[in-house]
Amino acid sequence: MTALIADRNTPKSVGDNRVGLIAAATMVFAGALLMRNAAGYLVNGATAVGLVGVGRAHEQVDNTAGADGDLTVQFDPGLFRFENHAADLITVAEIGDRAYVVDDQTVAKTDGTATRSPAGIIEDVDLGVWVRFDEALTKATAP
Repeated sequence: MTALIADRNTPKSVGDNRVGLIAAATMVFAGALLMRNAAGYLVNGATAVGLVGVGRAHEQVDNTAGADGDLTVQFDPGLFRFENHAADLITVAEIGDRAYVVDDQTVAKTDGTATRSPAGIIEDVDLGVWVRFDEALTKATAP
């Protein structure tokens, strides 16, 4: 492509709602913590490596009988409260650090000796852990 020589109507994405392709054999529940795998498909939050948190599932979608990308799921990046892992507790001292995924509703303070992937950035701790899901930011803060 060459540089512009006239005005351009550049498309804009408005709002936080996103849509992504679901990995094969995956059941997503509304409210679940979602992650992107190395192949680019969305999976439920789980103790695993090579994934990154993308946000909260907006809807329930059953792709248990499907292949990679057969179905899509709406999800929202942003700030969401998930459960705090009792054995690897996040406190207010960790605000600004990365939270790590234990399952589709639980986050922990550490990567579990390199067994957990990052969810996002810890924003607050009260009855749970408020995590900011921004895939690019989470990847950019990798150690």
